[in-house]
Amino acid sequence: MKPVRLPAAATLALPRWALFALGLLYILPGLIGRDPWKDDAGSFGLMWTMARGGLHDWLYPNIAGLPALDEGPLAFWLGALCIKLFGWLLGDVLAARVSNIGIFVVGGMSLWYTAFHLGRRPEAQPLRLAFGGQPEPDDYGRTLADTTVLVYLGSLGLLLYSHETLAVTLQGSLVAYFLYRAVRYIETACLRNAALVGLSLGALTLTRGPLAPTALLLALLLCTRFFRIPVATALRHMLVAGLAAVLLTLIWILPATLVQPYGGSPVSAWLGWNLDQLALPSWASIKAFFRIGVWFAWPAWPFAGWAIWAWRRQQNMLHIVLPLTFFCALTALTLCGPTPGNGDLLKLLPLLALMAAFGLPTMKRGAINAIDWFSVMALTTLAALVWLFWIAKLTGWPAKLSHNALKLVPGFTPEFGIVSFTVAAAVSIGWFWLVRWRVSRKPSVLWRAVVLSSSGLILVWVLLMTLFLPDLNYSKSYAGVAQALAAKLPPNANCIDTNVGAPQRASFAYYGRLPFAGVQGGQCDYVLLHDSVRTRDDRELSRVWRTGGATLLWEGRRASDRDERFRLYRRAR
Repeated sequence: MKPVRLPAAATLALPRWALFALGLLYILPGLIGRDPWKDDAGSFGLMWTMARGGLHDWLYPNIAGLPALDEGPLAFWLGALCIKLFGWLLGDVLAARVSNIGIFVVGGMSLWYTAFHLGRRPEAQPLRLAFGGQPEPDDYGRTLADTTVLVYLGSLGLLLYSHETLAVTLQGSLVAYFLYRAVRYIETACLRNAALVGLSLGALTLTRGPLAPTALLLALLLCTRFFRIPVATALRHMLVAGLAAVLLTLIWILPATLVQPYGGSPVSAWLGWNLDQLALPSWASIKAFFRIGVWFAWPAWPFAGWAIWAWRRQQNMLHIVLPLTFFCALTALTLCGPTPGNGDLLKLLPLLALMAAFGLPTMKRGAINAIDWFSVMALTTLAALVWLFWIAKLTGWPAKLSHNALKLVPGFTPEFGIVSFTVAAAVSIGWFWLVRWRVSRKPSVLWRAVVLSSSGLILVWVLLMTLFLPDLNYSKSYAGVAQALAAKLPPNANCIDTNVGAPQRASFAYYGRLPFAGVQGGQCDYVLLHDSVRTRDDRELSRVWRTGGATLLWEGRRASDRDERFRLYRRAR
């Protein structure tokens, strides 16, 4: 017996304007007004270098001369193209983030249509009620699609990465698009759908390499055995998909190999990095996966786990078998690599969100109400704390909170911003209106279980990205350091050798317009060293960078970082 029993009243669609407004409130804060921070400054540097450079920079990803060949170029091509198109109007930083909006839309729409198609299938429909009144397939599909997007928006991991110009951000959305193409292929197994599956895999390959696309292609081949697609047909179609993926990847590999930008091809280093991601599972990678996954995929993973349990007695359920198979394939790949970072789990979120949506209709009303009230209490408390800390940093009261808020940004002077205050106040009022609607109306719609958690998370994010954005920019950006450094560099400087990392190099090149040495190096008269203030003996640095007898021109650091230090030298002639 199916585990779902719902009346038609539970499948009223979320108003389109509400879903659109939530999407805007989710994606725009954190893109507008934010400097490139340490986490995503390197990726912005790749885009900016491409936009300002020539063909070699598009084929050979680098950050102002520093090769960055680990990940594929597709995410950076998109950002560079947006800088070319919109940089004159929005500025380079915000223009690069226009690609984030497109990536976010692709991921959200792919998930919506995936859930809509799966929710209309006969095996996913609720039990027919004795006297009628069960929802129509299209209505049920729309409700599940809305719920899937709300679960996706409510995931903590997506909130962190959807606002950063990273390759993993594009990879997550492309996994969602691949999932949609895979559903369409299972529904209608034809060469056209197989080729479209291949194009999504090719885009994934250009984003972060061939490992994840290969795992997904093999998982899709395995899924065809559950849904009565003949073996010969499935093999032929998977061959077509693989060929389409290879052809799309050749858009970069072929010219990069023929042109040999900067005297070499980036393809071998790119393939080498991908091979280094394969190893036997280790206890360290398993611990990291669960330690990160518990919060990163919250609240999608508990609902997804419940969905698997609730539908366990049903056989060949496409809405469970397909995402679960892909999830297992990508999880195995993640565990078989080095210790996973936060971004490595982003590709799992679309799969968990989809399964979570199909778990919600099987939950008891009491469990859904408990989720609602937990969301209201926890997120309202967090929002109130953000407001309280904001008042404290401006007024000095309460003194303890003011001290705690300002000690993280020494030297920062907080100011009242009328625009940020207005936006934060309007969103807070909207939150209380939503809670009042939920309490007074007691709606029975399916998506009520996640609309409060998603909206509350958006509320906290908007408050942070308005009331505390100046503090965060001051703390996390290298703009001030770059400008101070540029002021001490003589105007006739030929080039700078340096050991700074990708985020610092990108920030210094963009904000300070520093002339770093190119990909092929050069004889530079200046050296910029990056080390720790705790370093007492820097003879090894002096030997490697030939700063013995050099003149120290400048020394500085971010006020909020008590460890790192930058020093600019002019070499002895």
